[in-house]
Amino acid sequence: MKKLLYLLPVLYFAILTYLSGCIGQQKPFDKTKNLKKKHPYPITILVHGGAGTILKSAMTDSLEQQYRQALIQALQAGYGVLQNGGAALNAVQAAIVFMENSPLFNAGKGAVLTHEGTVELDASVMDGNSGSAGAVAGVKTVKNPILAARKIMENSPHVMMAGVGADAFAKEQGLEIVDPSYFITEYRLRALQKILEQEKTDTTGYRIELSESGKEKYGTVGAVALDQYGNLAAGTSTGGMTNKRFGRIGDSPIIGAGTFARNQTCAVSATGHGEFFIRNVVAYDVSALMEYAHLTVTQAANRVIFDKLLPQGGSGGLIALDQQGNFTMPFNSEGMYRGYMNAHTPQPRVFIFKDE
Repeated sequence: MKKLLYLLPVLYFAILTYLSGCIGQQKPFDKTKNLKKKHPYPITILVHGGAGTILKSAMTDSLEQQYRQALIQALQAGYGVLQNGGAALNAVQAAIVFMENSPLFNAGKGAVLTHEGTVELDASVMDGNSGSAGAVAGVKTVKNPILAARKIMENSPHVMMAGVGADAFAKEQGLEIVDPSYFITEYRLRALQKILEQEKTDTTGYRIELSESGKEKYGTVGAVALDQYGNLAAGTSTGGMTNKRFGRIGDSPIIGAGTFARNQTCAVSATGHGEFFIRNVVAYDVSALMEYAHLTVTQAANRVIFDKLLPQGGSGGLIALDQQGNFTMPFNSEGMYRGYMNAHTPQPRVFIFKDE
């Protein structure tokens, strides 16, 4: 009995040592189990369809519903990609392709017309993970300019191509090429004719895009997205301004002005009077304010849209999204076609007017 009592401390120590070893022992990595865990990044997509003097009083109920439905479908196209584990870049592309194919927006089919009655299309895309970007300017035959921008990003050493060269590259890459007449709609023909008539009595300079009500309107489309891996992406596409001349190019195809994405800060797509957005490097400025001034995505976007652009007379807005799924859609005009879907709100939410 004395011997057993003597051995008890030894046995106790041995048992503790064994249990400690079991607790501290690492188990083999179970890939299957890891894949089943929910990822910390809340998948999110935002879209816009342009900003400007968009008033409910100047829009029929039927047209309003058409715009709302188109925004919903664009969101669903992009969110479907994210929901299936797809990349942010693919989600942005899917949403913008839908809007380029809709005659309601100033991008792709239904784009505004130049002074000569032709189309000159611009688009850009940026990957927030790699920092890669691609853009086209002044293309006339590529059915979906956003696809050409992505081909430039992925299959060339360049960032931007323009004009006939960009059209040729897109054709070489196997993208769908259409006759320029594909893009022209009656609505845009009427808008151009209205401005040309006004120019006859107004010699102060050529006029910019007008809506049916005669007010300024900017119909650029864009999207930003966050995927389950924490990667951000942004894209923008436009036909520019009605009655534009001399190969005018706005902010949409310019990385840093109309489009920007960086995982560490945010993804941005802008819409508005492009000259102001170029001069203020709007999309990059939002990112820079987050990085260097440590502002939130909402604070940074508001500072640019309201404190910088507005005093200069720069009209428009933007959509912006950070890696935590925080987002904002500020604009200083009367309205902006916009909407979002995310992991917290899996049903599309769309808005048009200022008071929504």
